[in-house]
Amino acid sequence: MARVVVDVMLKPEILDPQGQAIARKLPQMGFEGVVAVRQGKRFEVELEGDADEAALERVAKIAETLLANPVIENYEVHVL
Repeated sequence: MARVVVDVMLKPEILDPQGQAIARKLPQMGFEGVVAVRQGKRFEVELEGDADEAALERVAKIAETLLANPVIENYEVHVL
């Protein structure tokens, strides 16, 4: 069994209100020096068999179809 991770993030040109709210709150909580925060999503997908190239392509298709909105989000697939 293989475990593959899909990290989904808003594209850099898309505003991230949740990340901005976190970044504004950090200095109030005593955390200095943070310039920006971007929030995202992480999915862990367990597969039968090995995480070979075909399996990673299948997970990438799942990410593009269901897990991410390719218009506003980028995604990255990697083996855990």
